[in-house]
Amino acid sequence: MSRSLKKGPYTNEKLMEKVRKERESGKMSPIKTWARSSTITPEMVGMKFLVYNGKKHEEVLVVESMVNHKLGEFVLTRKFKGHAKKGKLSKVYGSSGRFEA
Repeated sequence: MSRSLKKGPYTNEKLMEKVRKERESGKMSPIKTWARSSTITPEMVGMKFLVYNGKKHEEVLVVESMVNHKLGEFVLTRKFKGHAKKGKLSKVYGSSGRFEA
């Protein structure tokens, strides 16, 4: 369910304060954050963020097309290792997909 229009988009206050400080200072060093649920605002365009994925911080460069999305949408939290290869699992389950011992 989306957030009420009356309330406006959610952005972490501490994160927005860090964004303002980086804009004022002029240097564009990456901002480390754990606030994956924060909405990307137009002030964040062109900045780099280090967003936590549960294990480490991944770098995200914010572009215009990301506005109104969440920071967490651009950092994967699960590592896809692929489907079962021909070999061990396919021999056990066979072509029917059922367990054949």
